[in-house]
Amino acid sequence: MAEKIDETDRRILALLQTDATLSLEKIGERLSLSVNNVWRRVKRLEADGVIARRVALIDPEAVGLNVTVFVAIKTSDHSEDWLEAFATAARALPEVVGLYRMAGDVDYFVKLLVRDVGDYDRVYRKLIATAPMSDVSASFAMERIKFDTALPL
Repeated sequence: MAEKIDETDRRILALLQTDATLSLEKIGERLSLSVNNVWRRVKRLEADGVIARRVALIDPEAVGLNVTVFVAIKTSDHSEDWLEAFATAARALPEVVGLYRMAGDVDYFVKLLVRDVGDYDRVYRKLIATAPMSDVSASFAMERIKFDTALPL
């Protein structure tokens, strides 16, 4: 079982989720901690799954992914088999950057990053071929006003 996260852990996490390239020394300096203390805490946070992974955030437009699409999916089949088929296929599509099972009027919500509308259509056709759906509705983002991966700690 994961140990309780204290205020020092939260401060370390806040620094790391802003800049995962910070050295243990820099974190220690900023928080007035020894390098060994920071190292032990980071290793524990990783082992406990609090730090799930460290990644580089890439600007989608810089790599030609100019369109963000939010797809709302409704299905009349709520079986485990349907979900497994759909989720497996959606996870295999690199354009799917978010997949959520929802409560309410929409059953699943998918976030896609694609080059253009034609690219969306290609992904859409793959997606709808995975499992029967009763309604698929897409909304195209006009502007990204806020994008942040940092959690409110």
